[in-house]
This record gives sequence, C-alpha cells and structure tokens, in this order.
Amino acid sequence: MNTQENKVVAFRFFERFTASDLEGALDTMADDATWWIPGKKERSPSAGLYPKDKIGRLFHRMVNALENGLKMTVVFCIAEGDHVALEVVSEGDLKNGRQYRQEYHMLLKFRDGKIVSVREYLDTQHANDVWAAPLTEQEMETARLASQKEA
Repeated sequence: MNTQENKVVAFRFFERFTASDLEGALDTMADDATWWIPGKKERSPSAGLYPKDKIGRLFHRMVNALENGLKMTVVFCIAEGDHVALEVVSEGDLKNGRQYRQEYHMLLKFRDGKIVSVREYLDTQHANDVWAAPLTEQEMETARLASQKEA
C-alpha cells in the first residue's frame, strides 16, 4: 500500500466511527492492532495500551453512552511511509447531558492496508471530566429522565 491508500483507510475509519458503524471501523484494523491512550491509569481510567478487542469494547461503551454517536471530523492529514498523522475533532452529547468536544492528534501505522497501531493524543482532563467525573445532581436527574424515555 502507498501513502495515499493508507490515508483513504484512515479516513474510512473515522467515517465509519461517525456513522456508529463500529464493526466497520474495527475492520480497518489488523487483528493484532493496538491503540494507545495517554495518561496515568489512576487519574484517567481509559489510559493505556489496548489490543483491538478491548478498544472495540471501549468504543461500544462510548457510543452506547451517547445520544447520537460521536461525530469525528478529520481537519488535517499527512502521510509518509507507513504512517498517517491526523488532526481530528469530535463532538457528541452524552445521555446524561454532558457534552464531549474533543481535539486529537492521531498517529496511525499501517501494514498491508490495515491499521496496526494508533497513538491517540487528546485533552485527557476534558475526557476525564466528561466520561469519568462523578455526576452532579442535575446530571443524575437528566440521566434518569433519559433512561425513562428509552424504556
């Protein structure tokens, strides 16, 4: 694969993720792919190095907590050799009322047309505030009303 073909696969990953087609997004990754998220595990629960199956489970938990999935937009992309570097922004509204608005730098490595590693750089404090911090009373009420609406 050449750099242009790798860029196409990288864009396809984010397009599928945005459509909440997580299986399609995961199909762009090799079976032995890894995904790294920065941070200290004790301060950022999602920090660490994940094999493909575990990052897939994290993606499913995220999407299930969102009202309408996570819109991911590639702002800039450059490729060299077997690497593709992307600037990405995302937005999504959680069912508990919180808003996730993130900015990323993603470094993807490819082998045989598949993503084999991802290094994700993001605002870990914002991620923790939105996904892991205890809910306020108002957020708990919003979450309760949302779950009643689903039932």
